Amino acid sequence: MPGLLRGVARTAVVAGTATAVSNRVSRRQAGRWAQQSEPQQAPPQQPPAAAPAPAAAPSAPGDAMSTKIEQLKQLGDLKAQGVLTEEEFAAEKAKLLA
Repeated sequence: MPGLLRGVARTAVVAGTATAVSNRVSRRQAGRWAQQSEPQQAPPQQPPAAAPAPAAAPSAPGDAMSTKIEQLKQLGDLKAQGVLTEEEFAAEKAKLLA
């Protein structure tokens, strides 16, 4: 019975993490699409703003990195609680960092 509970708990955490990441990626992508469509709809009289584009690019890797760090923390917590074995933790960590 403890093995079944461990499997169910692991599945719930992985599914919850995947859902949270998927939702965040969807929201971020929708925001990017909205930003890309705004300059196309702007009147041609306005000069293109070059400054916001470089500012947006560095924030994306930071968001991705903070998401990975958060997921690694969650995996570490699961390992510390005994939900994940060392091998399972290493496999999930390798997937995240790949």
